[in-house]
Amino acid sequence: MKLRYTERAKDDLELAFAWYERQRRGLGFEFLDCIEIAMKSILNNPRMHRISYSIFRGYVIRRFPFSVFYTVEDKESVVHSVFDNRQNPETRP
Repeated sequence: MKLRYTERAKDDLELAFAWYERQRRGLGFEFLDCIEIAMKSILNNPRMHRISYSIFRGYVIRRFPFSVFYTVEDKESVVHSVFDNRQNPETRP
């Protein structure tokens, strides 16, 4: 199975990475390491994570207040958002 990011998800990652790097040098890379763990889990067993709402499955990132929202399609998992859990939940994908 493949993994594909929407433009929104790519933007979410870039913004979060830049914000964490401004807080402390290297923290953005630590954030990306946690994201990579999430992506490996999603690739290995995409249906393992529960449906959080509507059709979106959610994976809560360890150590950082973010969740990855994705859908399982025929031949790929699509990451729709890397969502900052401190935001208004109505802005989820």
